[in-house]
Amino acid sequence: MAGDDIEARVSALENMVAELVAQRISELPAGMASAADPLWALNGIEARVPQGAVLYVGSVRTPSGKTLRWQYGEPASDVFDREWADLALQLTALASPVRLRILQAVLRGVTTATALVEELGAGTSGQAYHHLRELTAAGWLVSPRRGVFEMPPARVVPLLAILVAAGTPAP
Repeated sequence: MAGDDIEARVSALENMVAELVAQRISELPAGMASAADPLWALNGIEARVPQGAVLYVGSVRTPSGKTLRWQYGEPASDVFDREWADLALQLTALASPVRLRILQAVLRGVTTATALVEELGAGTSGQAYHHLRELTAAGWLVSPRRGVFEMPPARVVPLLAILVAAGTPAP
């Protein structure tokens, strides 16, 4: 008898949850109600910012085990109006295969300059420090103590977004 009561209560709860989910989905902007909508993110942006925006988001678990969530966006008009040349330092710092390998290694948990030199076979420690200085100056890395480097959490998803954008197949 007690088992029947629990079953009835669980069944009632399941029905209430299903109704709430159905109600919440019906409140979503047009085009977002379908889980199969391939443009769900774009439709969400357009519903919230009709004048247009550029947004990137990410929820990632890094190879070193950190879970990071990040979302950032700007109105498209602000991006078009900005002086793009002001971003040359940040972009130039990424324009080196050695520096990209350093960033990848740091995200995998290699954090000391000595270990990075060994891991990458990047030549001398002087050469490695040159690249580490460039990445630090551009804000891609920080050095909390001498000879140790890490990527600020606020830079991980932006870097991954740049890599995804760079690897996007041309139409």
